Amino acid sequence: MTLVELRQVYRGHAAPGTAAGMRAYMRDQFDFLGIPSPVRRKLDKPFLRTDEPLRLAQECWAQPEREFQYFACDLLTRHAKHLTAADLPALRALITTRPWWDTVDLLAANVVGPVVRHDQTPMDAWIEDDDLWVVRTAILHQLKYREATDPRRLFSYSGRWKHEQDFFIRKAIGWALREYAKTDPDAVRAFVAANPDLSGLSRREALKNIGGGTPAPAP
Repeated sequence: MTLVELRQVYRGHAAPGTAAGMRAYMRDQFDFLGIPSPVRRKLDKPFLRTDEPLRLAQECWAQPEREFQYFACDLLTRHAKHLTAADLPALRALITTRPWWDTVDLLAANVVGPVVRHDQTPMDAWIEDDDLWVVRTAILHQLKYREATDPRRLFSYSGRWKHEQDFFIRKAIGWALREYAKTDPDAVRAFVAANPDLSGLSRREALKNIGGGTPAPAP
């Protein structure tokens, strides 16, 4: 299935009235066709089977309507196990092209995370990147690792950017810590306690489900 065929299918389900609301929700940054996500995912199913997911994702990224980028994220998520570290420059290009949380977060947790799961060293460069969306990706890439999370990296990355004023970085730090708190709440409490200069937003997010009690003593 091709991009031309996908566009034909999408056009048949475009809803300008819905598109206006979707555009407004995204602060008028992107055009939309007006296809609700449940409908779009049903339409997408035949197009998810491809031997060239990254190429098709790149083609979709060049389309003006946001639904194509959402499809690309779902496509890369489905094929993430076939991507390698050699694909990281291409993924970085997607992250930094027409970036916003709606696509960056999907790529971070569902695509970049699986790609670097067995060798996270590329993220050590991304956390020092000049582009804050790349930094956010590095902070969030372990969101689904659970017990496989590397706490040293998580806490190091969070500490590295704890003074950043950008909302999306502060939110990412808190979100990443909150997710890891499901696995090791005492470690997260200890990190927050040891970093009183952590932003209020990051702190609240990190402790949202575990409270700020004193961590249990080490055995």
